[in-house]
Amino acid sequence: MRVLGVDPGLTRCGLGVVDGAPGRPLAMVSTGVVGSAAGDPIGARLLAIEQRIEEWLTLYQPDAVAVERVFSQHNVRTVMGTAQAGAVAIVCAARRGIPVALHTPSEVKASVTGSGRADKAQVTLMVVRLLRLADPPRPADAADALALAICHIWRGGAQARLAEAAAAAATSRTATLNQRAAGGPG
Repeated sequence: MRVLGVDPGLTRCGLGVVDGAPGRPLAMVSTGVVGSAAGDPIGARLLAIEQRIEEWLTLYQPDAVAVERVFSQHNVRTVMGTAQAGAVAIVCAARRGIPVALHTPSEVKASVTGSGRADKAQVTLMVVRLLRLADPPRPADAADALALAICHIWRGGAQARLAEAAAAAATSRTATLNQRAAGGPG
């Protein structure tokens, strides 16, 4: 599975592509950051993010996109910019029919380090180890994007299997109820 991780932000939007599967070695494909100046108009900043994400979707052809779920922060302005950048990533993926998953920062930290309270340095260290990198990705937004992709590879597959099992169980229950309603065995 190939996953594009997106650590949304207006000033720095981290991007990271990882190949892997649960129980198998992971491999970094690419990582980078889309940057924009704080003084630029919001439309231009979001357009720059959209164009870069579209380029990455075309170039790397991910099977899924993992975006950090925005959570309440103290600075509402920061939350808004992060949410807007995340929405751009979601729209880009949806336009192409690529599944999107949202992961909270604590889910990502727990998945990558084993602790939902890990700090950025611990997350970066584990990204380096898990992807067998010589140097940590810089800036931290790039490492965070790779961590999102890793989290989705490890958690996303399990989440998809649980959703499939729940759907199969619901279908089975519906079939049993329909049989009973029709007077058949059930």
